[in-house]
Amino acid sequence: MRASFRAIRDEMARRIAERAWGPGALIPGEEELAREFGAARATVNRALQELARSGLIERKRKAGTRVALHPVREARFVIPLVRQEIEARGGEYRYRLLDVEEKPAPGAVHTRLNLPAAAPLLHVRCLHLSDGSAYQLEDRWINLGAVPSAREADFGETSPNEWLVRNSPFTDAEFTFLAAAANRQEAALLDLREGDPVFVGERITWLHDRPVTLVRMTHPASHRMVSRM
Repeated sequence: MRASFRAIRDEMARRIAERAWGPGALIPGEEELAREFGAARATVNRALQELARSGLIERKRKAGTRVALHPVREARFVIPLVRQEIEARGGEYRYRLLDVEEKPAPGAVHTRLNLPAAAPLLHVRCLHLSDGSAYQLEDRWINLGAVPSAREADFGETSPNEWLVRNSPFTDAEFTFLAAAANRQEAALLDLREGDPVFVGERITWLHDRPVTLVRMTHPASHRMVSRM
């Protein structure tokens, strides 16, 4: 049975995500891929077209097909870097890793990511500071099935926010923004009182049909978000 264009697309996206094909790398031609996957060249071409539309690869006539240097989805929204947000406001950025652990996630996390309970997930919590004051509490779950290299990442040096932007492409994202009351842990870390209002942003990203990460970003109520499209 020949591979479908979706199976070929997803396998190539996996190789890009796991850096088997690194940024800028020349990937095999259509004929070679067709032989590898046991598929018609037209099927391979369709898979490549989808990856190009997603922004994962760049196709140039006579120059071949390469992994995008900054492999992301179609350029509709750029994941913001907290460091850049703070520095753009004139603040001095600092970062503190709170904890990182591979462990079972709560049922609500598996439900939102549409993953089985046994799926391996990495939980990372960290604090971003501006001029020494708490700016954002980042509470993140990373799907190790989609980004296995996260196990080896040094989040003590680089925040998961920056590491994922540099190392994990995505094709789709869901954003949620809400007002909430700080729980005891959030209040202690953000220098607030329990029950104080906080501004919360939640984001899920996918690489095609595979979830990459779910993050909850909690800020003091004074936080302002500005987006430019």
